Amino acid sequence: MLDQMKEMMALQKKAKAIQDKLGNTHIEADEGEYTVIINGKQECIDVKHNGQSLPAIVKAMNKALKKSQEIAAHEMKDVMGNLGIPGLGK
Repeated sequence: MLDQMKEMMALQKKAKAIQDKLGNTHIEADEGEYTVIINGKQECIDVKHNGQSLPAIVKAMNKALKKSQEIAAHEMKDVMGNLGIPGLGK
């Protein structure tokens, strides 16, 4: 039991390190006069038009992304519950 707890704590620490790395990884894409920057956690960092930041669009994109993730998590809930993994699904 103690070994399992140690393994869980090690996995949690590793997952946290990965989340931190993803948060600090920025991906930039350009299309014409627009530039979008997101991080590895799929959060919008900035949207620019001709070099000028558009914070309202960043806010709207992050709201939409969060909603889509919530919908995806809800849809996957039944599938994950059927795997028999404690804490997932039902």
